[in-house]
Amino acid sequence: MTETPAGTSESAVLVLEDGRRYEGRAYGARGRTLGEAVFATGMTGYQETLTDPSYAGQIVMMTAPHIGNTGMNDEDMESARIWVAGFIVRDPSRVVSNFRSQRSLDDDLDSSGVVGISGIDTRALTRHLRSAGAMRAGIFSGDDALLTPGEQLDLVQSGAAMTGANLSGAVSTSEPYTLAAEGERVGSVAVLDLGVKTSTLKYLAERGFDVHVVPQSITAEEVLALAPDALFFSNGPGDPAASDRHVDLLRTTLREGLPYFGICFGNQLLGRALGFGTYKLPFGHRGINQPVLDKATGRVEITAHNHGFAVDAPIDRVSESSEGFGRVEVSHYGLNDNVVEGLNCLDIPAFSVQYHPESAAGPHDANYLFDRFRDMVIANTTTSTATEGSNE
Repeated sequence: MTETPAGTSESAVLVLEDGRRYEGRAYGARGRTLGEAVFATGMTGYQETLTDPSYAGQIVMMTAPHIGNTGMNDEDMESARIWVAGFIVRDPSRVVSNFRSQRSLDDDLDSSGVVGISGIDTRALTRHLRSAGAMRAGIFSGDDALLTPGEQLDLVQSGAAMTGANLSGAVSTSEPYTLAAEGERVGSVAVLDLGVKTSTLKYLAERGFDVHVVPQSITAEEVLALAPDALFFSNGPGDPAASDRHVDLLRTTLREGLPYFGICFGNQLLGRALGFGTYKLPFGHRGINQPVLDKATGRVEITAHNHGFAVDAPIDRVSESSEGFGRVEVSHYGLNDNVVEGLNCLDIPAFSVQYHPESAAGPHDANYLFDRFRDMVIANTTTSTATEGSNE
């Protein structure tokens, strides 16, 4: 990469695997980056998007036209680093004007080595991705902008596809760590870090859980040896069909009666553990303005999403788990396209949602799900204690 300062008018190009090219200006670091081109529809929350591990391997385009005006700070980081493979904006802010800002977005992109592009018609690109679907792409600037169009396209088409990708190992913690419960202690929860966000851990601790965050490489036996009161699978990047080991881990712990809550990737893995399939969405759901129907209450929630895969389950009836876990219902579904957005097990203590109830950044309509998880764990603990007492 060259040392050209961020924010200059140096040229850059975005190349899609179908051959489309969008010429613009270099933004952030200079060089070359490859990934899956996707779009996020949030008007705010670019820092939370950039630091969400679920975006690993993806070149993210913001559909909002003006990005960077509030700068960056340490408080709103959803992980320790920026995870996106590349970043696309139409109009980067020339100045930062927020009292919480500690540095500019340009500076963070450059120091993190994130290659970006600005000044392209993001409306046209959004419409193309909606029609043709998310696809492999590359951003080329600096010396890499001098490659021939054919050379650039060859690099893009030789890049890895998201289908079949197992990225959990790249984003998970390498060592376990614990957050202490806040307030009245309810119990402990083992959190399988598949790309977990800081806000999620904070909300679990606030509900009275000692939060034991464990690497994605942990075994079912090691989880059970921790003797947690519940298990949580986080959000994360990649194709759920490529995570057989995590599915097996979940089936083992569910059969041991451990209460379970999953978010996003954790919803897809619960679906697989119950016997359902998963599939890739054409262009995915990414943003903080997605309408979801809660079937139990009839309430429409505006929710934060970041997923390119979904569970294949019927939304109009109760199903029977082919893996022996009893009855399962789709608890939530998206009103834009009827995609499954939540699962609820009727015969075991387990549920999950496809969206992000930690709402970082986004509306807080779904924050109650952390309370629901807390109540489920308390009820399960009470039932287990009563059963043990009656057997003495």
